[in-house]
Amino acid sequence: MWQLYQFPLCPFSRKVRLLLGEKGVGCELVRENPWEQRDEFLDMNPAGQVPVMTDPQRGIRLMDSMAICEYLEETVEKNAMINGTAVNRAEIRRLVAWFDSQFFADVVAPLLHERMEKRLVTKEPPDSKRLRDAMKAAVRHLDYIDYLLDHHNWMAGATMSLADLAAAAQISVADYLGGIDWRNHEQTAKWYRGFKSRPSFRPLLSERMEGIMAPKHYDDVDF
Repeated sequence: MWQLYQFPLCPFSRKVRLLLGEKGVGCELVRENPWEQRDEFLDMNPAGQVPVMTDPQRGIRLMDSMAICEYLEETVEKNAMINGTAVNRAEIRRLVAWFDSQFFADVVAPLLHERMEKRLVTKEPPDSKRLRDAMKAAVRHLDYIDYLLDHHNWMAGATMSLADLAAAAQISVADYLGGIDWRNHEQTAKWYRGFKSRPSFRPLLSERMEGIMAPKHYDDVDF
């Protein structure tokens, strides 16, 4: 069985977990806090980042969430998530990159630093200005997601794709950390409510990060 090295609030690990769930591929979750920089983990991945997915019996080790997702797309036929024409597939990859880079940098990374790393690692108080800036950035990003969903049923077209999984992974972490204001974003909220109901997503909603409380609406499908 696959082993996935991850921690509960890693959005990139969540993206891989969602894809595994949609494809019906089982895996054992292995908790790894990358800020600890364990020698054993650095030997596995010199970059020191999760997710890392391994199959010890077959001697397979995969690193980087997009590389893992591409591998799963190429090796598991069920529920293709990078699909359609060449143009469609390019759009899916563009949006995945947008969520993984831009949304993460503007919203999720500062929230993780201020509300998780400072609490659990450095024992510092959060910077309220950085939190406000991240929440303002989240509003701008949700405006864009509303625009996408005004034109399609899903992020990149008529069917669910890896772009939706990447978006849900990032948004779920930001929501857990109290960084999402859902007012005036009914299009995105409707899409996210549907995602919360999917079997692949339910395990994420039941998890908690020690020392960090989620908002009351976090695991409510009808928030």
